[in-house]
Amino acid sequence: RQMLLEELVLDRRLELVMEFLDRELKVLEITGEIQEIVNEELSKNQREFLLREQLKAIKQELGEEDEELDEWEREIEDLRKQIKAAGMPEDVEAVALKELERMAEMSPAAADYPIARAYIDWLISLPWNKETKDNMDLQNAKKILDEDHFDLEDVKNRILEFLAVRKLKKETKGPILCFAGPPGVGKTSLGRSIARAIGRKFVRFSVGGIHDEAEIRGHRRTYIGALPGRIIQMIKEAGTRNPVFMLDEVDKIGTDFRGDPASALLEALDPEQNKDFVDHYLDVKFDLSHVMFICTANVLYNIPPALLDRMEVIEIPGYITEEKVEIARKYIVPRKIEESGLKKKHVRITKKAIEKIITDYTNEAGVRNLEREIATICRKIARRVAEGHDEPVKITPENLKEFLGPPKNFPELAGIKDEIGIATGLAWTPVGGEILFIESTLMKGGKNLVLTGQLGEVMRESAQAALSFLRSNAERYGIDPDFFAKYDVHIHVPSGAVPKDGPSAGVTIATSLLSLLIKQPVRH
Repeated sequence: RQMLLEELVLDRRLELVMEFLDRELKVLEITGEIQEIVNEELSKNQREFLLREQLKAIKQELGEEDEELDEWEREIEDLRKQIKAAGMPEDVEAVALKELERMAEMSPAAADYPIARAYIDWLISLPWNKETKDNMDLQNAKKILDEDHFDLEDVKNRILEFLAVRKLKKETKGPILCFAGPPGVGKTSLGRSIARAIGRKFVRFSVGGIHDEAEIRGHRRTYIGALPGRIIQMIKEAGTRNPVFMLDEVDKIGTDFRGDPASALLEALDPEQNKDFVDHYLDVKFDLSHVMFICTANVLYNIPPALLDRMEVIEIPGYITEEKVEIARKYIVPRKIEESGLKKKHVRITKKAIEKIITDYTNEAGVRNLEREIATICRKIARRVAEGHDEPVKITPENLKEFLGPPKNFPELAGIKDEIGIATGLAWTPVGGEILFIESTLMKGGKNLVLTGQLGEVMRESAQAALSFLRSNAERYGIDPDFFAKYDVHIHVPSGAVPKDGPSAGVTIATSLLSLLIKQPVRH
């Protein structure tokens, strides 16, 4: 306004007036749009209110309103009776009744009504005082373990000792068992056998790959679609408060910005704390001390130390070939024949054939791949039978290729001929032990050590230490002291695509180098 009054040129004054008017028009337009939106929302609400009042009046005239009210009141009263009959602790029952009173004051159309109803349903459905009676007959337990698993005597004895202590002490608390071993050795099935042996329900939850803490302890009810954690969900599924609860793959729990699930498991797996386990969704205490927790893992070094400290580890080693043969004959072959719809007369797999399957078609510590290969044989024979060829089939090493194709696995064998610069060592892999060759060669140069074969830092240091040992003991082994200044040493470990590491290869590397330097072959 001041600019308008101070402007003396008429044309410029008119331009300023136009700018002010244009600005005011835009403000009025925006104000009008906002008012229109508000009026539309108000009209919508008024329309809904009017329609509801009309519907209410119509139902009142027809006498239906009282029926709906009675039905709703019956639902509230029914929930009240279920809460009383659920066997909840007093503090939990008080929380449930308080939530029920809050729900009773809501309209069934309210947004919070289904949330409150779902919460009460969860509290009612949990087995607060329901439990199965333990069968502590050790002879029966041993019989079941022997029926389900071949050998594993140390593991079975440890399980029976554990059950014996629980039988004598009559105490619900006990150590958390952790079965550690390679894939396919029967860790999960051992848990099922324990549950069957003592007459408890069995539930299993794989924690491998979980990154969100809420998967364990649940989401708070303020979130849309919130649910209890998997522990409470599995307890509800079991229907008892004392199931055998298996936590599979605890060595593969992840961690990210959403929390640390391994830390969330600490409370559940601690016998001193799990009596007062609190799920974020329920927000009340639930007693987990009656649950028998069993964990499984392939390797122990991936489990967080605080979690591992709460477990009693039972190592389940891999099977040797003879054990796999017996497992196949007693368990796998009969089961696969039955699953394929065959009869015993249709197929017979010889012991030699099973041995060949193990050595030439599988490479594992357990028996999963062996089971797959035997299943493949049974399916092919089932097809023949279905096509009308009912004659029995005998599987031998000679006709194995007809069913499984060419061998898939070629085991490393120590060289038949002793060679200079090549030494054989032992290696450890997740699927069992193997032999590993160390190859050394020389070339003109000076004081250089070349290492190939994807070697880790520890193994590289072992090679350097082996070379230093030979240099410092050159006179003892009859090596020219100037030899190392004239030649480069190249050490190679075959299977270059496979990473290798560990501190135990030093002696083998030193043996390979010494053989090369003194020109004497190594006996394999």
